[in-house]
Amino acid sequence: MAGQFRSYVWDPVLIVSQIVLMQTIYYSSLGLWLALVDSLVQMGPSLDQMFNYEILGFSTPPGRLSMMAFILNALTCFSPLLRPRSALGLLYFIRRGKQCLDFTVTVHFFHFLGCWLYSARFPSTLTWWLVHAVCIALMAVIGEYLCMRTELKEIPLNSAPKSNV
Repeated sequence: MAGQFRSYVWDPVLIVSQIVLMQTIYYSSLGLWLALVDSLVQMGPSLDQMFNYEILGFSTPPGRLSMMAFILNALTCFSPLLRPRSALGLLYFIRRGKQCLDFTVTVHFFHFLGCWLYSARFPSTLTWWLVHAVCIALMAVIGEYLCMRTELKEIPLNSAPKSNV
């Protein structure tokens, strides 16, 4: 069907590439946030902050710092003013508002599997599930908003300058 606008062709290599790219962007920006938050309180960085589900919580300083980094990562992943890595991910590599929720859930699903493998136990704390539910909601809504904003831009039909006659 030639001539269709934005026709979708099943391309598994593209989809896998986008998933790997988004996962890389997610972990690099989360790592930067964790390093920044840790440097503010002179704490050593640890993979536990990223992958140990038991550390997320309000009762310990590392848990609060990790929660703050996850939320900041979700908020700034799509901020048009800051232009961090994940904004570039969804906005420039995915480009479709309809796919933002899919890729956001996929990134968090693979993070869930990573936490499960790292801890060798199923994540069972309520705080972990709540933080990630909030992060998914924030990332998906803000990402869809920004992608839809770029999709709805006017398409210039005439590139020639207008003349006043």
